[in-house]
Amino acid sequence: MASTRSAGLIRAAGVGVLCGIAGVAAMTAGEKLEQAITSRPNSSTPARTLLALLGRRPGDGPQPAVWNHAMHWGTGALLGALRGIWAATGIRGPIASATHTVVRLAFDQTLENATGVGAPPPTWPKGEQAVDLGHKAVYSFVTGAVADLLIAPALESRRGRTSH
Repeated sequence: MASTRSAGLIRAAGVGVLCGIAGVAAMTAGEKLEQAITSRPNSSTPARTLLALLGRRPGDGPQPAVWNHAMHWGTGALLGALRGIWAATGIRGPIASATHTVVRLAFDQTLENATGVGAPPPTWPKGEQAVDLGHKAVYSFVTGAVADLLIAPALESRRGRTSH
């Protein structure tokens, strides 16, 4: 039983990676549309974060796009695996996707602030906060919709429905 459950979790995580990539594609399309309307430039914070995690000392200027893409898509795939596991274990639907948005924001902010390349969101202009929240919500809701479509809640437990 335990090995069957483990195998199911691994499968769900693998499918979740693909769901996360779909979420990143939707988020990226939304970002490009928003940038075309607002003229907001690309952020190099994801690139600087990844470079700092790799022990480099990135400057504050623009960074090569390949590092931005690696962090952007890698984070989306990684957290997609988590959402895939959630779908398989019965953590599904809009509430799960809203919660996943918070996880995505917290993950990004933890790495950006731990490496010293980002500032805490409460210090940002309100418009920047709204843009970041909106794009991360698109990512999480698309990732969740695809995960909930492709992954059955076959590992949902009926245990622990009460506190005792």
